[in-house]
Amino acid sequence: MDIIDVIRTKRDGGTLSDEQIRWFIDAYTKGIVADEQASALLMAIFFRSLTAHELATWTRAMIDSGERLDLSTVTRPTVDKHSTGGVGDKVSLILTPLVVACGAAVPQLSGRGLGHTGGTLDKMESIPGWQALLSNERFVEILRTSGAVIAAAGAGLAPADRKLYALRDVTGTVESIPLIASSIMSKKIAEGTSALVLDVKFGSGAFFPDVAQARELATTMVGIGNANGVKTVALLTAMETVLGRTAGNALEVTESIACLRGGGPADLVEVTLALAREMLALVGLGPLDTPGAVDPATALADGRAYRAWCEMVAAQGGDPDAPLPVAPHRHIVVAPGSGVLSRLDCRAVGIAAWRLGAGRARKEDPVSASAGIVCLAKPGDAVRAGEPLLELHADDPERFSGALAALADGAIAVSDEAPPVPRLVLERIAS
Repeated sequence: MDIIDVIRTKRDGGTLSDEQIRWFIDAYTKGIVADEQASALLMAIFFRSLTAHELATWTRAMIDSGERLDLSTVTRPTVDKHSTGGVGDKVSLILTPLVVACGAAVPQLSGRGLGHTGGTLDKMESIPGWQALLSNERFVEILRTSGAVIAAAGAGLAPADRKLYALRDVTGTVESIPLIASSIMSKKIAEGTSALVLDVKFGSGAFFPDVAQARELATTMVGIGNANGVKTVALLTAMETVLGRTAGNALEVTESIACLRGGGPADLVEVTLALAREMLALVGLGPLDTPGAVDPATALADGRAYRAWCEMVAAQGGDPDAPLPVAPHRHIVVAPGSGVLSRLDCRAVGIAAWRLGAGRARKEDPVSASAGIVCLAKPGDAVRAGEPLLELHADDPERFSGALAALADGAIAVSDEAPPVPRLVLERIAS
């Protein structure tokens, strides 16, 4: 097989054969194909895309580049959730123990934040003692005994994706829908779950602001999952404003615990319950009229979800009762006028939180556990000029200037009329 022929085929709009795809994924993973050659093929795919058959073969080849977890010893039905990311998206922290409290097992392989979007592992690592890295054996053991695992993907799962993702990050090919879909789904399928719910976000704080692109990504991933024997559905959810009232690692853990104890912001609870009900339905534990089904809203209210959280945290070395890190420096952003908060740009808040230390520009950068933003008001709330609007948290006060710059230039607006109330869950995609 000749890599130049593979590049030319896709560059010229042709269809890659199964043999070409499998050879490339294997050869690149083993270092036989050079980065510059792989970059050329990724760029050709970026412009020419992949057919449904090419994408199915590409994804299977990525899965086959490594091991696949065997969850056959887990007696509960297994179901996972993946979010395409947003600002204040701490849903996984609530959803995982909630679904476990309702009778399923959740094997969740999660990632770290990059840019303006937060990462589940960064949030969980703000809990003293909690460990993200687990051996495959320990991963399955915890899943079997407690029902819930949130962990980093091991080096043996879809290693082709690890190399290709790093290359996409430095070659301007991240936004390719086929490459995004295969990256996400190869890891999720390799983790061995029997069912998967995708939370595909759209809006100013999402990876794809345009709902049409978000729908295309969701449809593509649902097709990949179902074609590989994983029952998959997707929800399109809005990310026009911060989900909940916090953006930042320990701040989001605190807010998640409030939800698990039966409180928390209404928008965060709504999205979490919508995803929980989809997850439970996929594995036969819902809808609510199903015999034996548990209402996830009840499991939040009566403490079962919080108890599952404590067990999940402790199983991975964390102390669920330990105080969380608190930033030593705070700065208040006040309302620019009186009226109704009509705009609080989601991406701007995410960038500000990143600049405060809660996020990273490169995957290897450290993050602050305590930095972030608390939204004291959200769009639709009445505000008065000079009243506190945002509370910025940082380890280093010199970070405030960069965060404030991100919140300038129209990121915040006050008007006489309330903005339209957005639908949080826009659409369900099942095929």
